[in-house]
Amino acid sequence: MRTIWIIAVVATLSIGAGAMYLTERPLTVAVMQPETDVALRIYGLGTVEARVLARVGFESSGTLMSLTVDAGDRVAQGQALAALNQDEQEARLARAQAAVAANAANQAKAEAAVLRATAILAQREAANRRQAELTRQEAASIQRAEEAQRDEDVARADVKVAEAELAVIRAQGQDAVAALQLEQTLLDRHRLTAPFDALVVTRLAETGAVVRSGDPIFTLIDPDTIWIQAYIDEERAGQLALGQPGTIRLRSQPASEFTGTITRIGVESDRVNEERRVWLTCSDCPQQMFLGEQAEVRILTATRATALMVPEVAIIGFDGYRGTVWIVQDSRLSRADLTFGARDDRGRVEVTGGLPDAAQVVAVPLQGVDEGRPARIGAAP
Repeated sequence: MRTIWIIAVVATLSIGAGAMYLTERPLTVAVMQPETDVALRIYGLGTVEARVLARVGFESSGTLMSLTVDAGDRVAQGQALAALNQDEQEARLARAQAAVAANAANQAKAEAAVLRATAILAQREAANRRQAELTRQEAASIQRAEEAQRDEDVARADVKVAEAELAVIRAQGQDAVAALQLEQTLLDRHRLTAPFDALVVTRLAETGAVVRSGDPIFTLIDPDTIWIQAYIDEERAGQLALGQPGTIRLRSQPASEFTGTITRIGVESDRVNEERRVWLTCSDCPQQMFLGEQAEVRILTATRATALMVPEVAIIGFDGYRGTVWIVQDSRLSRADLTFGARDDRGRVEVTGGLPDAAQVVAVPLQGVDEGRPARIGAAP
């Protein structure tokens, strides 16, 4: 029995000593070191887009008779792209032209009638003056003088009627000209032309198709307005500003990096994905780029001469500004509440305050470790 008790005591002491050794032996941890020339970048994922993009179609309905361009073609402003069947509209235009010509003839006839009425009025005025003079000399009766005055009044009224008829015909002429212009405009709508110097991206219809007013036939872009539309997490978007430089990597050319600049920042965030849109123009991108191609951007928001950057995964209870980290101070582990600032595209955050003097931040979160445990510094992560 004594032997058993001795063995039990020895085992208990061994276990206690082992536990004390395990809890008191120094724990090797990696810590973050201050860095110099730190570039603070924001990562975003986006696509290649065009600022000037138009889906063009006819303003009239009809049968598509011809298409003169295809996807990939470059077109000049005013160049013909497609045409609808014009037979019916051309007939209406011819009818309007005939109405204008007929009105011109009626106007000439009315002007001649005015001249004739004016000449007759002049003749009646002269006759009336002669009869009035003869009446004063008592060489003619008063009745003849009254008849002469009546003839002059009738002639004067005929002049006014002729002038009114001429005014009506001129107004009808203006209406005919306007109708002709309308029919010409409707005929022009049967021809589709390029609104600007463009690249044809897609052709959405084929010859023989019946298209409705407003149906898109082509998608056109201005190739000089190609840019990158990127989505940035709202948590990081506060550091964005116009003119900031960035690097662009296209999915089709993963080994190449291109230079871009923020040209526009969206004034409205995506309420579902909690992202903000930014647009970057590219100064050295390839001549041929493809709309919708995925692109990665890294935007340089600032640089630091020196900075202590801590991985976000090492921060406990991080709310974007404050959080708790493990630190090594006086060769022992403890926790510290720190404040943080800018982030980079590697998932790290800049320490801005709260770090005790001579303390170092542990690079990874620790599990099952008590504060006060001895620690020694291992290799940096």
